[in-house]
Amino acid sequence: MKQATLHQLKVFEAAARHSSFTRAAEELFLTQPTVSMQIKQLTKSVGLPLFEQVGKRLFLTQAGRELFTTCRQIFETMAKFEMTVADLKGLKQGQLRLAVITTAKYFIPRLLGPFCQLYPGIEISLQVTNHERILERMLNNMDDLYILSQVPENIDVNYEPFLDNPLVVFAPVNHPLAKQKNIPIKRLTNEPFIMREPGSGTRRAVQKLFDQYGVKVKVKLELGSNEAIKQAIAGGLGISVLSRHTLMPDSSEFAILDVEHFPIKRTWFIGYPSGKQLSIVARTYYEYLLESAKKFVEENGDYGNSPVDKLE
Repeated sequence: MKQATLHQLKVFEAAARHSSFTRAAEELFLTQPTVSMQIKQLTKSVGLPLFEQVGKRLFLTQAGRELFTTCRQIFETMAKFEMTVADLKGLKQGQLRLAVITTAKYFIPRLLGPFCQLYPGIEISLQVTNHERILERMLNNMDDLYILSQVPENIDVNYEPFLDNPLVVFAPVNHPLAKQKNIPIKRLTNEPFIMREPGSGTRRAVQKLFDQYGVKVKVKLELGSNEAIKQAIAGGLGISVLSRHTLMPDSSEFAILDVEHFPIKRTWFIGYPSGKQLSIVARTYYEYLLESAKKFVEENGDYGNSPVDKLE
């Protein structure tokens, strides 16, 4: 390995991540023969095969998997060093890797805008996915910070709550129940229901409430995104339970039903695995987000009519 170069490790990491020499070449602006040559030289330095090809698919060998893990550790350490040096120079620059729960995409980008204006040297990588995938990414230490709607039970996490996230019942604006008050939760039994996909934190919270009160709804559709659910509601296909944040821009199309035991009270959390050393950039954003949320609560009290617009 003394003969291995940093450039070879970068080429290998990209090829391993994409399981493709071609895609690695595209990402690194190299030719495929160059990538192949760099991998060949690195393989010679290691003394063991790093890839094996089965049919048309490329897989890492055991040595390749070990090297891939090592590469990620090396690059993360180097990135932290670069950010430390930048901070010592009085600059804030580097990369911030965020993974956020699906619903958070409705307000986190609005918070990133002012943050990027404060620190224009920081590059942002934003991954939006469901609860199960967030846990996978956390277990593999793939990001700096995580925005969650519930704290993991089987992972030791440092976290802080920063904003309320109420779940409410949404229906088309012309729905027969739209103007009724104190609707019994059992009344939802007769309504066609649109659910998030299995693995969604929202779905788990809704199902827990329904089980608690013996409510069995008619699940007409299971959809993997809030946007798809919104379109289905607007099309009259049924009602659903979503975060109040999700439908802020489209409030004229939807009605919030006044159903007993709703809203389901939930909270947004920002966190990271215990033992993880936050980079200067990650620590800066962590403190920025908490302070921004604190200012919103001080200025607006409980959840108001348009928090997303003001939470900046």
